[in-house]
Amino acid sequence: MADRDARIAALLRAGRWSRAARTPLAGDASFRRYQRLTDGGRRAVLMDAPPPMEDVRPYIAVARHLLKLGYSAPRILAQDVRAGLVLIEDLGDDTYTRLLERDGDEEALYTLAVDLLIDLHGRAQAATAVAVPPYDDGRLLDEAVLLVDWYLPAMRGRPSSRAERKGYLEPWQALFPAARRVPETLVLRDYHVDNLMRLKDREGIGACGLLDFQDAVIGPVTYDLMSLLEDARRDVAPELARKMKARYLAAFPELDREAFQTSYAILGAQRHAKVIGIFTRLSVRDGKSAYLAHIPRVWRLLEGALQHPALAPVRDWFGRHVPSSERGVPPRRTAA
Repeated sequence: MADRDARIAALLRAGRWSRAARTPLAGDASFRRYQRLTDGGRRAVLMDAPPPMEDVRPYIAVARHLLKLGYSAPRILAQDVRAGLVLIEDLGDDTYTRLLERDGDEEALYTLAVDLLIDLHGRAQAATAVAVPPYDDGRLLDEAVLLVDWYLPAMRGRPSSRAERKGYLEPWQALFPAARRVPETLVLRDYHVDNLMRLKDREGIGACGLLDFQDAVIGPVTYDLMSLLEDARRDVAPELARKMKARYLAAFPELDREAFQTSYAILGAQRHAKVIGIFTRLSVRDGKSAYLAHIPRVWRLLEGALQHPALAPVRDWFGRHVPSSERGVPPRRTAA
Protein backbone atom coordinates (compact mmCIF):
# COMPACT_ATOMS: atom_id res chain seq x y z
CA MET A 1 0.00 0.00 0.00
CA ALA A 2 2.82 2.40 0.85
CA ASP A 3 4.44 1.69 -2.52
CA ARG A 4 1.16 2.36 -4.32
CA ASP A 5 0.72 5.64 -2.46
CA ALA A 6 4.22 6.60 -3.56
CA ARG A 7 3.43 5.77 -7.21
CA ILE A 8 0.27 7.88 -7.01
CA ALA A 9 2.20 10.78 -5.49
CA ALA A 10 4.80 10.55 -8.26
CA LEU A 11 2.13 10.58 -10.96
CA LEU A 12 0.46 13.62 -9.41
CA ARG A 13 3.80 15.42 -9.24
CA ALA A 14 4.46 14.64 -12.89
CA GLY A 15 1.07 16.02 -13.84
CA ARG A 16 1.41 19.02 -11.51
CA TRP A 17 -1.47 17.92 -9.33
CA SER A 18 0.41 17.43 -6.04
CA ARG A 19 -1.57 20.11 -4.23
CA ALA A 20 -4.97 19.00 -5.47
CA ALA A 21 -7.74 17.96 -3.10
CA ARG A 22 -8.86 14.37 -3.72
CA THR A 23 -12.51 13.29 -3.48
CA PRO A 24 -13.70 9.71 -4.09
CA LEU A 25 -16.09 9.20 -7.00
CA ALA A 26 -18.59 6.41 -7.46
CA GLY A 27 -16.99 3.21 -8.75
CA ASP A 28 -18.29 0.64 -11.19
CA ALA A 29 -18.50 -3.14 -11.46
CA SER A 30 -14.73 -3.50 -11.81
CA PHE A 31 -11.76 -3.26 -9.44
CA ARG A 32 -11.12 0.32 -10.58
CA ARG A 33 -11.43 3.24 -8.19
CA TYR A 34 -11.75 6.91 -9.09
CA GLN A 35 -10.87 10.17 -7.34
CA ARG A 36 -11.67 13.70 -8.45
CA LEU A 37 -8.73 16.09 -8.18
CA THR A 38 -9.51 19.75 -7.55
CA ASP A 39 -6.85 22.48 -7.61
CA GLY A 40 -8.34 25.94 -7.79
CA GLY A 41 -10.27 26.06 -11.06
CA ARG A 42 -8.66 22.89 -12.41
CA ARG A 43 -10.19 19.44 -12.19
CA ALA A 44 -9.07 15.98 -13.25
CA VAL A 45 -9.85 12.36 -12.39
CA LEU A 46 -7.41 9.76 -11.09
CA MET A 47 -8.19 6.23 -12.27
CA ASP A 48 -6.68 3.66 -9.91
CA ALA A 49 -6.84 0.27 -11.69
CA PRO A 50 -4.59 -2.11 -9.77
CA PRO A 51 -2.82 -4.89 -11.69
CA PRO A 52 -3.19 -7.77 -12.21
CA MET A 53 -6.97 -7.41 -11.87
CA GLU A 54 -7.01 -4.47 -14.28
CA ASP A 55 -4.96 -3.41 -17.32
CA VAL A 56 -5.11 0.28 -18.28
CA ARG A 57 -3.46 -0.14 -21.69
CA PRO A 58 -6.70 -0.88 -23.59
CA TYR A 59 -8.37 2.13 -21.97
CA ILE A 60 -5.54 4.43 -23.02
CA ALA A 61 -5.43 3.06 -26.58
CA VAL A 62 -9.19 3.32 -27.14
CA ALA A 63 -9.42 6.77 -25.52
CA ARG A 64 -6.74 8.14 -27.85
CA HIS A 65 -8.41 6.51 -30.84
CA LEU A 66 -11.79 8.02 -30.00
CA LEU A 67 -10.21 11.45 -29.49
CA LYS A 68 -8.46 11.13 -32.85
CA LEU A 69 -11.84 10.44 -34.45
CA GLY A 70 -13.18 13.63 -32.84
CA TYR A 71 -15.31 12.11 -30.08
CA SER A 72 -15.47 13.28 -26.46
CA ALA A 73 -13.54 10.63 -24.58
CA PRO A 74 -11.48 11.90 -21.62
CA ARG A 75 -8.03 13.16 -22.59
CA ILE A 76 -5.10 11.29 -21.01
CA LEU A 77 -3.19 13.77 -18.86
CA ALA A 78 -0.59 11.46 -17.28
CA GLN A 79 -0.08 7.73 -16.82
CA ASP A 80 1.83 5.04 -14.95
CA VAL A 81 0.88 1.95 -16.92
CA ARG A 82 2.81 -0.55 -14.81
CA ALA A 83 1.05 0.64 -11.66
CA GLY A 84 -2.36 0.88 -13.33
CA LEU A 85 -2.69 4.62 -12.73
CA VAL A 86 -4.10 7.10 -15.24
CA LEU A 87 -4.85 10.79 -14.82
CA ILE A 88 -7.71 11.74 -17.14
CA GLU A 89 -9.78 14.74 -18.09
CA ASP A 90 -12.79 15.36 -15.84
CA LEU A 91 -15.90 15.48 -18.03
CA GLY A 92 -18.12 16.53 -15.14
CA ASP A 93 -21.13 14.97 -13.42
CA ASP A 94 -23.86 15.00 -16.06
CA THR A 95 -24.11 11.33 -16.89
CA TYR A 96 -27.23 10.29 -18.75
CA THR A 97 -28.29 8.40 -15.62
CA ARG A 98 -28.22 11.52 -13.46
CA LEU A 99 -29.88 13.69 -16.10
CA LEU A 100 -32.70 11.19 -16.60
CA GLU A 101 -33.23 10.98 -12.84
CA ARG A 102 -33.68 14.77 -12.94
CA ASP A 103 -36.28 14.49 -15.73
CA GLY A 104 -33.85 15.35 -18.49
CA ASP A 105 -35.05 15.24 -22.11
CA GLU A 106 -34.97 11.48 -22.66
CA GLU A 107 -35.57 11.53 -26.40
CA ALA A 108 -32.92 14.22 -26.99
CA LEU A 109 -30.35 12.28 -24.97
CA TYR A 110 -31.01 9.02 -26.78
CA THR A 111 -31.02 10.78 -30.15
CA LEU A 112 -27.58 12.21 -29.41
CA ALA A 113 -26.26 8.77 -28.43
CA VAL A 114 -27.72 7.16 -31.57
CA ASP A 115 -26.32 9.91 -33.78
CA LEU A 116 -22.86 9.23 -32.39
CA LEU A 117 -23.22 5.55 -33.32
CA ILE A 118 -24.42 6.53 -36.80
CA ASP A 119 -21.32 8.67 -37.24
CA LEU A 120 -18.95 6.01 -35.89
CA HIS A 121 -20.48 3.20 -37.94
CA GLY A 122 -20.35 5.31 -41.07
CA ARG A 123 -16.57 5.67 -40.83
CA ALA A 124 -15.76 2.05 -41.73
CA GLN A 125 -11.97 1.60 -41.81
CA ALA A 126 -11.25 4.69 -39.70
CA ALA A 127 -13.45 3.32 -36.90
CA THR A 128 -11.63 -0.02 -36.77
CA ALA A 129 -8.07 1.31 -37.05
CA VAL A 130 -7.23 0.47 -33.43
CA ALA A 131 -5.61 -2.58 -31.85
CA VAL A 132 -8.53 -4.21 -30.05
CA PRO A 133 -9.56 -7.89 -30.22
CA PRO A 134 -12.32 -9.29 -32.43
CA TYR A 135 -15.66 -10.22 -30.91
CA ASP A 136 -15.10 -13.84 -31.94
CA ASP A 137 -17.02 -16.98 -31.04
CA GLY A 138 -14.75 -17.78 -28.13
CA ARG A 139 -15.35 -14.42 -26.50
CA LEU A 140 -19.11 -14.55 -27.11
CA LEU A 141 -19.36 -18.06 -25.68
CA ASP A 142 -17.23 -17.23 -22.63
CA GLU A 143 -19.66 -14.43 -21.85
CA ALA A 144 -22.90 -16.31 -22.54
CA VAL A 145 -21.85 -19.24 -20.33
CA LEU A 146 -21.58 -16.99 -17.28
CA LEU A 147 -25.29 -17.63 -16.76
CA VAL A 148 -24.63 -21.37 -16.42
CA ASP A 149 -21.41 -20.95 -14.44
CA TRP A 150 -22.66 -18.39 -11.90
CA TYR A 151 -26.39 -17.76 -12.02
CA LEU A 152 -27.72 -21.31 -12.12
CA PRO A 153 -25.43 -22.55 -9.31
CA ALA A 154 -26.52 -19.59 -7.16
CA MET A 155 -30.17 -20.45 -7.78
CA ARG A 156 -29.80 -24.23 -7.36
CA GLY A 157 -27.14 -24.45 -4.69
CA ARG A 158 -24.98 -26.76 -6.81
CA PRO A 159 -22.56 -26.37 -9.74
CA SER A 160 -23.82 -26.89 -13.28
CA SER A 161 -22.76 -30.19 -14.79
CA ARG A 162 -20.40 -30.54 -17.72
CA ALA A 163 -23.27 -31.93 -19.80
CA GLU A 164 -25.50 -28.95 -18.96
CA ARG A 165 -22.73 -26.57 -19.95
CA LYS A 166 -22.07 -28.36 -23.24
CA GLY A 167 -25.76 -28.53 -24.09
CA TYR A 168 -26.10 -24.81 -23.44
CA LEU A 169 -23.12 -23.75 -25.56
CA GLU A 170 -23.91 -25.80 -28.68
CA PRO A 171 -27.00 -23.87 -29.83
CA TRP A 172 -25.30 -20.55 -29.09
CA GLN A 173 -22.30 -21.40 -31.23
CA ALA A 174 -24.54 -22.32 -34.15
CA LEU A 175 -26.16 -18.85 -33.98
CA PHE A 176 -23.14 -16.59 -34.08
CA PRO A 177 -22.54 -16.68 -37.86
CA ALA A 178 -26.00 -15.12 -38.29
CA ALA A 179 -25.07 -12.38 -35.81
CA ARG A 180 -22.20 -11.39 -38.11
CA ARG A 181 -24.22 -10.94 -41.30
CA VAL A 182 -23.98 -7.19 -40.79
CA PRO A 183 -20.96 -4.86 -41.14
CA GLU A 184 -18.33 -4.73 -38.41
CA THR A 185 -17.21 -1.66 -36.51
CA LEU A 186 -15.60 -0.55 -33.27
CA VAL A 187 -17.91 -1.84 -30.52
CA LEU A 188 -17.56 0.11 -27.26
CA ARG A 189 -19.46 -2.75 -25.57
CA ASP A 190 -20.90 -0.99 -22.50
CA TYR A 191 -22.76 1.73 -24.37
CA HIS A 192 -25.54 2.66 -21.94
CA VAL A 193 -26.72 5.54 -19.78
CA ASP A 194 -24.20 5.02 -16.97
CA ASN A 195 -21.34 5.51 -19.41
CA LEU A 196 -22.67 8.42 -21.48
CA MET A 197 -22.53 12.11 -20.57
CA ARG A 198 -24.10 15.32 -21.84
CA LEU A 199 -21.40 17.97 -22.16
CA LYS A 200 -22.96 21.44 -22.09
CA ASP A 201 -19.95 23.21 -23.57
CA ARG A 202 -19.71 21.07 -26.72
CA GLU A 203 -21.80 20.89 -29.87
CA GLY A 204 -23.11 18.16 -32.17
CA ILE A 205 -22.05 14.62 -31.34
CA GLY A 206 -19.15 16.12 -29.40
CA ALA A 207 -21.72 16.87 -26.69
CA CYS A 208 -21.91 13.12 -25.97
CA GLY A 209 -19.17 12.21 -23.51
CA LEU A 210 -17.90 8.63 -23.52
CA LEU A 211 -16.83 6.62 -20.48
CA ASP A 212 -15.84 2.99 -19.76
CA PHE A 213 -14.77 1.72 -23.18
CA GLN A 214 -11.68 -0.29 -22.25
CA ASP A 215 -13.39 -3.55 -23.26
CA ALA A 216 -13.90 -2.37 -26.85
CA VAL A 217 -13.77 -4.97 -29.63
CA ILE A 218 -14.32 -5.18 -33.37
CA GLY A 219 -17.75 -6.68 -33.93
CA PRO A 220 -21.24 -6.30 -35.42
CA VAL A 221 -22.75 -2.83 -35.76
CA THR A 222 -25.86 -4.03 -33.91
CA TYR A 223 -24.22 -4.49 -30.53
CA ASP A 224 -23.90 -0.97 -29.12
CA LEU A 225 -27.34 0.12 -30.33
CA MET A 226 -28.82 -2.94 -28.63
CA SER A 227 -26.83 -2.20 -25.45
CA LEU A 228 -28.23 1.33 -25.40
CA LEU A 229 -31.87 0.41 -26.08
CA GLU A 230 -32.05 -2.84 -24.07
CA ASP A 231 -30.43 -1.44 -20.95
CA ALA A 232 -29.97 -3.75 -17.97
CA ARG A 233 -30.20 -0.81 -15.57
CA ARG A 234 -33.29 1.09 -16.73
CA ASP A 235 -36.48 0.54 -18.68
CA VAL A 236 -36.56 2.09 -22.15
CA ALA A 237 -40.08 2.64 -23.46
CA PRO A 238 -40.79 0.39 -26.48
CA GLU A 239 -41.92 3.36 -28.58
CA LEU A 240 -38.68 5.25 -27.88
CA ALA A 241 -36.64 2.14 -28.67
CA ARG A 242 -38.51 1.69 -31.98
CA LYS A 243 -38.00 5.34 -32.87
CA MET A 244 -34.28 5.24 -32.14
CA LYS A 245 -33.82 1.98 -34.07
CA ALA A 246 -35.66 3.51 -37.03
CA ARG A 247 -33.44 6.60 -36.86
CA TYR A 248 -30.35 4.40 -36.98
CA LEU A 249 -31.63 2.29 -39.87
CA ALA A 250 -32.66 5.36 -41.89
CA ALA A 251 -29.00 6.41 -41.89
CA PHE A 252 -27.98 3.11 -43.55
CA PRO A 253 -30.54 2.38 -46.29
CA GLU A 254 -28.27 -0.30 -47.79
CA LEU A 255 -28.25 -2.35 -44.58
CA ASP A 256 -30.16 -5.64 -44.87
CA ARG A 257 -33.06 -5.20 -42.42
CA GLU A 258 -33.67 -8.89 -41.79
CA ALA A 259 -29.97 -9.54 -41.15
CA PHE A 260 -29.90 -6.52 -38.83
CA GLN A 261 -32.91 -7.66 -36.79
CA THR A 262 -31.53 -11.20 -36.48
CA SER A 263 -28.11 -9.97 -35.38
CA TYR A 264 -29.71 -7.54 -32.92
CA ALA A 265 -31.79 -10.32 -31.33
CA ILE A 266 -28.93 -12.84 -31.10
CA LEU A 267 -26.50 -10.37 -29.56
CA GLY A 268 -29.23 -9.05 -27.28
CA ALA A 269 -29.93 -12.52 -25.93
CA GLN A 270 -26.19 -13.19 -25.57
CA ARG A 271 -25.63 -9.94 -23.68
CA HIS A 272 -28.58 -10.44 -21.36
CA ALA A 273 -27.44 -13.97 -20.50
CA LYS A 274 -23.97 -12.59 -19.83
CA VAL A 275 -25.26 -9.77 -17.65
CA ILE A 276 -27.39 -12.13 -15.52
CA GLY A 277 -24.22 -14.14 -14.92
CA ILE A 278 -22.07 -11.10 -14.22
CA PHE A 279 -24.53 -9.52 -11.77
CA THR A 280 -24.69 -12.84 -9.92
CA ARG A 281 -20.90 -13.15 -9.87
CA LEU A 282 -20.58 -9.63 -8.47
CA SER A 283 -22.77 -10.70 -5.56
CA VAL A 284 -21.33 -14.17 -4.94
CA ARG A 285 -17.66 -13.47 -5.54
CA ASP A 286 -17.27 -9.77 -4.80
CA GLY A 287 -20.03 -9.06 -2.27
CA LYS A 288 -21.59 -6.41 -4.57
CA SER A 289 -25.24 -7.40 -4.25
CA ALA A 290 -26.85 -4.14 -5.44
CA TYR A 291 -26.72 -5.37 -9.03
CA LEU A 292 -29.12 -8.22 -8.20
CA ALA A 293 -32.00 -5.73 -8.26
CA HIS A 294 -31.65 -5.48 -12.05
CA ILE A 295 -31.91 -9.22 -12.76
CA PRO A 296 -35.73 -9.33 -13.18
CA ARG A 297 -35.46 -6.65 -15.87
CA VAL A 298 -32.65 -8.52 -17.62
CA TRP A 299 -34.68 -11.73 -17.59
CA ARG A 300 -37.54 -9.86 -19.30
CA LEU A 301 -35.13 -8.58 -21.93
CA LEU A 302 -33.66 -12.04 -22.44
CA GLU A 303 -37.08 -13.64 -22.79
CA GLY A 304 -38.06 -10.95 -25.28
CA ALA A 305 -34.95 -11.51 -27.42
CA LEU A 306 -35.51 -15.27 -27.36
CA GLN A 307 -38.81 -14.81 -29.21
CA HIS A 308 -36.96 -14.14 -32.47
CA PRO A 309 -37.31 -17.23 -34.71
CA ALA A 310 -33.55 -17.56 -35.15
CA LEU A 311 -33.19 -18.12 -31.41
CA ALA A 312 -35.56 -21.09 -31.23
CA PRO A 313 -32.78 -23.60 -30.31
CA VAL A 314 -31.61 -21.45 -27.38
CA ARG A 315 -35.21 -20.74 -26.36
CA ASP A 316 -35.89 -24.48 -26.32
CA TRP A 317 -32.82 -25.08 -24.11
CA PHE A 318 -34.10 -22.54 -21.58
CA GLY A 319 -37.56 -24.09 -21.73
CA ARG A 320 -36.15 -27.51 -20.86
CA HIS A 321 -33.51 -26.55 -18.31
CA VAL A 322 -34.50 -23.25 -16.63
CA PRO A 323 -38.14 -23.31 -15.45
CA SER A 324 -39.84 -20.09 -14.41
CA SER A 325 -39.11 -20.91 -10.75
CA GLU A 326 -35.40 -20.53 -11.52
CA ARG A 327 -35.76 -17.21 -13.36
CA GLY A 328 -35.58 -14.98 -10.34
CA VAL A 329 -33.11 -13.21 -8.10
CA PRO A 330 -30.38 -15.36 -6.51
CA PRO A 331 -29.99 -15.19 -2.73
CA ARG A 332 -27.49 -12.62 -1.56
CA ARG A 333 -24.22 -14.34 -0.82
CA THR A 334 -20.69 -13.20 -0.27
CA ALA A 335 -17.45 -14.96 -1.06
CA ALA A 336 -16.30 -17.40 1.61
